[in-house]
Amino acid sequence: MRRALIRRPSCARHAALASILFCSVLAILLARPAWPDPDSSADATLALAPAPAPAPATAPSTAPVAALGSDLKRWLTPATWLNPATAPFIPVPLISVDPDSGTTLGLLPVRLQTDENNDIRRIFAPDVLYNPYFGYGAHARVYAYPSEDEQWSVVLGGNERVQRQFDAEFQNGRLREHRWSFTGSLVFNRDGTPRFFGIGNDSPAIAETDYTEQQEWAQGQIGLNLSHTWQVLYTVRVRNVDVLPGTLAGIDSLETRFGRILGVGRGDEFLNRGSIVYDTRDDVTIPTKGMEWVAYGGMASRRGVFNDSLYSEAGVDGRDFWPIAPETIIATHMSLRYMPDAHRLPFWALSSLGGDESQIGGDQPLRGFGPGRYYDRDAFSTSIELRRTVWSLNTFSTHVDVELAPFADLGRVWSQAGTWPLAHLHSVGGLGFRGIARPFVVGYVDVGYGSEGVAVFTGINYPF
Repeated sequence: MRRALIRRPSCARHAALASILFCSVLAILLARPAWPDPDSSADATLALAPAPAPAPATAPSTAPVAALGSDLKRWLTPATWLNPATAPFIPVPLISVDPDSGTTLGLLPVRLQTDENNDIRRIFAPDVLYNPYFGYGAHARVYAYPSEDEQWSVVLGGNERVQRQFDAEFQNGRLREHRWSFTGSLVFNRDGTPRFFGIGNDSPAIAETDYTEQQEWAQGQIGLNLSHTWQVLYTVRVRNVDVLPGTLAGIDSLETRFGRILGVGRGDEFLNRGSIVYDTRDDVTIPTKGMEWVAYGGMASRRGVFNDSLYSEAGVDGRDFWPIAPETIIATHMSLRYMPDAHRLPFWALSSLGGDESQIGGDQPLRGFGPGRYYDRDAFSTSIELRRTVWSLNTFSTHVDVELAPFADLGRVWSQAGTWPLAHLHSVGGLGFRGIARPFVVGYVDVGYGSEGVAVFTGINYPF
């Protein structure tokens, strides 16, 4: 099952694994020729050294002290820290460039745990960082991959100003090999970076405003697996959103330009959604062939009562993967969402385009613009990527593939049911860079160019 998020949390969460698997891999490639091979060095030392003399009777009592001193000496040696095979943790630069939150710089002391097959099973990735908007901050992260069928993660952190985050998720039954699958998410997020330009497909860039979004939500997804290919999926979500004044200097706060637009202040959403899933992909995380198509419909109400209707929704979401040459696939995505019925709908509940991720029934990508660039009731989007593996290496005690992916995104939003979805499309072109540690982890950097300039995104998992 694919995770269904409302809005991505702050950039620090997504930049973590992307930095681990991409930025640091490039640095390692540059430094790699200078590293000694620990195994070969040890063999050479043993071959050249004379046979050791018999140990005195008192050796056992001094051996632990000598071993401790040897470990301390080794840990204080620069070569130990420059070699991922011997470093107690990997000092990874955190570099995140986002069209809304600006440039975030920091350091992640990352520790990886791998199994006997050198597959990553757990990642510990705390950080310290600085963002010019929100000051210094820190996060604690654990990503766990007990098996291909089960995963979980916890992220906790914040900055000096505004930003706060707690994000926990558990997935079981991802491979749909048993009767039931389950995904549960619990999120608190206070984010000062969102932008609002108005509602409609032609909302102008000059209308840019800022607001602070605080939301708490809990979501559960229960899937009945009719077969490995077919699934009936039920999603329930309880969400509270509080739209507060913006805090960024030089950008108008939302309420000063748009007044009391629906959605300012506190709002609630209780969503029930049913989906039919057809999935023939060869892998849930890193697919190379097959397809996934989801048809869904749902109803949302305020405060959890069905007679206080907020909106209804219906849509289809599909992604196809075609291998066309060794190490090369074409990946495509299409999303169409309608909201047939809406009553005093807050802007944050509308369909939206912008940013770098596709969420079934939620935000859709337009990688030359920030998240939520275009809002309206209905939305169409489509993307295509050429994913090509250009480099493979063994590092961090695991195998990493480096992938290039030129891409194109198209999309639009509208409010009238009779509108033709393929007219007046916004377009974006760009290039993606991915670091892939099979079978569980993908980190990416996507650079897109649209009518409003260049946008750069970092994240985990493929955009679709």
